[in-house]
Amino acid sequence: MNRIAIVTGAASGIGKGCAAALLAEGWSVAFAGRRIETLQAAIAEQGEHASRALAVACDVSDEASVDALFETVRTRFGRIDLLFNNAGISLPAKSPDEVGGAAWRQAVGTNLNGAFYCLAAAFRHMRSQQPMGGRIINNGSISAHAPRPGSIAYTATKHAVSGLTRAAALDGRAFDIAVGQIDIGNVASDMTEKMAQGVPQADGSIRPEPRMDLSAVTATFMAMARLPLSANVLFMTVMATKMPYVGRG
Repeated sequence: MNRIAIVTGAASGIGKGCAAALLAEGWSVAFAGRRIETLQAAIAEQGEHASRALAVACDVSDEASVDALFETVRTRFGRIDLLFNNAGISLPAKSPDEVGGAAWRQAVGTNLNGAFYCLAAAFRHMRSQQPMGGRIINNGSISAHAPRPGSIAYTATKHAVSGLTRAAALDGRAFDIAVGQIDIGNVASDMTEKMAQGVPQADGSIRPEPRMDLSAVTATFMAMARLPLSANVLFMTVMATKMPYVGRG
């Protein structure tokens, strides 16, 4: 059976890597993101697998845009088997009193509201399709467990995503919808290049941090995606082995 996935934030980084891994394993994948040009460029990189990919522009912070994304995918492919709820933003490091309301609302709008809108739309389609059910994987973060200095908005939204995961995993049981979360720490990308140079630590020092290759993340993600709906990984943490997270550093 042809399996259908939606990946948000699929134009680059983790989203593009996981969407590519799904395509390579035979899935049909909707690449969703804000800019259609970057999505089309990401699909063009997929070679022979590109014919099973669809680019859909979507602003996850806009509920109507999310609903249109899911309707487009359902119309094109007939069903939705997997949502990778991956889209998210981070903000410059600031103390709480330096984070204005606009920046706070931007983080909440994408990281929390957007995750909820996508999850709710996935529920709506997965519970009504035949056969019923599907899988939702939320992209949490190490920040869903422990904050970095100056990250109050990002950390708060990622803690909230864990609440979405737990509640939806419970509510999904009646509809054969399995909901889990992947928490990722220090994957090598353009966004984390500064980690190799040195980033603030909890003790006030500036130190470089080890990073892991994106392939470690995509392998972990695919292990979750391959599971039958009778099994679920509720939370999975994949991290650079030597990053300062476990224990006191």
